[in-house]
Amino acid sequence: MRCFYSQALELELPPGHPYPMDKFRLAMDMLLAGGILKPEEIIEVRTVGRHHLQRVHEPAYIEQIERGTLDRKAQILLGLPASPRLFSRSATEVEATRLACHAALAEGVGVCLAGGTHRAFRGHGEGYSVFNDVAVAIRDLQDQQPNIRIMVVDTDAHRGDGTNALLAGDPRVFTYSIHVPGGPAAGGSNSSGSLDVETIRYIEGEMYLKQLFVTLAGALDAFAPDLVIWLSGVDNHRNDRVGQMHLSIKDLQRRDEVLLSAFIKNRIPVAVLYGGGFNRQSEFTAKLHRNTIATTKKLAATYRGL
Repeated sequence: MRCFYSQALELELPPGHPYPMDKFRLAMDMLLAGGILKPEEIIEVRTVGRHHLQRVHEPAYIEQIERGTLDRKAQILLGLPASPRLFSRSATEVEATRLACHAALAEGVGVCLAGGTHRAFRGHGEGYSVFNDVAVAIRDLQDQQPNIRIMVVDTDAHRGDGTNALLAGDPRVFTYSIHVPGGPAAGGSNSSGSLDVETIRYIEGEMYLKQLFVTLAGALDAFAPDLVIWLSGVDNHRNDRVGQMHLSIKDLQRRDEVLLSAFIKNRIPVAVLYGGGFNRQSEFTAKLHRNTIATTKKLAATYRGL
C-alpha cells in the first residue's frame, strides 16, 4: 500500500496555535513503530506543479501564498500566518493527495498521510485550508480520463464548502459531506451532484453512524463512482476542540471499517486522506489518524483477493 508524505508538512507555528501541525510526523512515527507500515511504503513527495494549482486557484492568490503577502484579514480567515514556507508546505500536501489518487486507481487503495484541505476556495483559504487538494487532484485525473466518475466522501466534522463550490455543476463529480451545522447550503444539496447531511451538534456515535451509513449507501448506489476520495477526519471525537461531535474511539473505528469495507468489497478504488483533528494533545490526534490508516492497511490486503 503506497502512502505519500513529506517532512515539509510540518510547519512551525506561533506558541499556543490551535493547529496540531506535528500530528503528521507523530502519526507516521506510530505507523512505522507499530509495524503497520514499512519504510518502503512511504513515498516522499515534492511540491505540486504550479500548473496544477492554477487549474483550481486564482493566480493572484497563489502568488500571495508564495510570497507570504496575505493581508491580516485573509490570514485570520485562513487561521495560519502568512510566510513563503506556507506555500511549500501546502503545495507539498496537494501533491501527496494527487499521487494518492493515482495510486488508488492503479492499485485499489492509495493513502495521503495528510490532506483533506476542503475549505479552500478559488481565491482564498479558510479553516487552515490553503489550497484545495481534492479539487486539484480531481482536475488532474479528469485531464487524463475525461469521463472518470469521482465521489468525494467527506466525514470530517465540518462541511467541505470549498470543495463543493469548486466542483459544483460537474456531472462527473459527486460530493458527499456529513457534518455539524454551519456553512452555506448546509442541510441540503446545492446541485444534483452533492449531498449535505447535517447532524445535530454533539451527536452520539450510534445516531451518527446510522445517519452516515444510510445516506452514504444511497449516494453510492445512485452515483456508482470509479473512484472515491475519502476525507476521513478525526475531529468527530468527543474530546476534539472544534469538531462538536461526541464519537468515541470505537465509533470512529466502526466508521472506518464499514466505509472501507464497502468501497473495497465493491471494487471501488479509494484514496484515503486525513482531514481534520484538533485534540489538545497532538499525540492523541495522531493516534486517531494512525488507527484509520491501520484499518486501511488491514482491509487493503483483501482488495486483490476478491
